[in-house]
Amino acid sequence: MPKRYILLIKNEIYHIYNRGVAKQPIFLDKRDYEKFILTLTYYRYAKLPLKLSRFLQLAHKDRDNIMTKLNNENKKLVEVLCYTLMPNHFHLILKQLEDDGISKYMRLILNSWTHHFNKRHVRVGSLFQGVFKAVRIEDDEQLIHLSRYIHINPVVSYLVKENDLLFYPWSSINDYQKGNSVLVEISTILGHFSSFEKYKKFLFDQIDYAKEINRIKHLRLET
Repeated sequence: MPKRYILLIKNEIYHIYNRGVAKQPIFLDKRDYEKFILTLTYYRYAKLPLKLSRFLQLAHKDRDNIMTKLNNENKKLVEVLCYTLMPNHFHLILKQLEDDGISKYMRLILNSWTHHFNKRHVRVGSLFQGVFKAVRIEDDEQLIHLSRYIHINPVVSYLVKENDLLFYPWSSINDYQKGNSVLVEISTILGHFSSFEKYKKFLFDQIDYAKEINRIKHLRLET
């Protein structure tokens, strides 16, 4: 079994990412994306009363009661600072709040998602390309630049047009615009800017450059 050679430390921040095996899709439609975001939200907590699949079988009132109790009484394994979901991969910025928190969180998410995706789309076998990747964020400058890279990824990859970036539904850019979120802790990154408009300018200033870097990377792979 593949092993991780980077130590995941409590209260440190990491870029976490993974892609589908052989670059195959891990999300096929709106329902997949919505369910994965719910999976990200639910498994943040250290002590869960039941698996997500069982949770979703409960009445809405019972689900609301459980989520309220978790928010009020339960420790979190991680804080989610930023994310983007793409058809065949995802990017997360996570702060580890408990020892081994990121590993526990990702294990729950990836196992849950593989089971759900395989069952829903009638497939078998591994869904993800090995163990998830983790890179420690060393300072605030690296953090905000990484958040830009993650948030503009749909445009750089030509999934959406530049004018539609702020409307891409499968990233935390929507949470940053609203200024609040159930899933994402936005103040760690947005606190480096005087307003969302300043952060927005920071994002859009690098789109053309990022596209060119991406184009050159693909050209190199083709030669």
